[in-house]
Amino acid sequence: MICRIWHGWTRPEEADAYERLLREKVFPQIRSRGIRGFAEIDLLRRETETETEFATLMWFDTLEAVREFAGADVERAVVPPDALELLARFDDRSAHFAVLVRGPAHLARTYIAGTSPTH
Repeated sequence: MICRIWHGWTRPEEADAYERLLREKVFPQIRSRGIRGFAEIDLLRRETETETEFATLMWFDTLEAVREFAGADVERAVVPPDALELLARFDDRSAHFAVLVRGPAHLARTYIAGTSPTH
């Protein structure tokens, strides 16, 4: 499994509108594309003193599925025009990580620590 991570920042007054755009339009459009090997997308939000940071985590079964989503340059950011109007800045490139552990936290801790599930 592959996790694609991307960050974008808005001015605080644009944050709610950007979140609404993602939830109501962008994410449904991504899901409706029927990309074989696309599992899901998660949205994170963090307020700072001067801006609001968003992170998306997209889960794919294979790099080929990422390629179907992003194109030949898999690291290229995919930012719809509506989102560009609300973002103050964003990562031009996305990072991709091989997922080693995913699931309940107690299992992840056990796996990482190298102990048995009974400890």
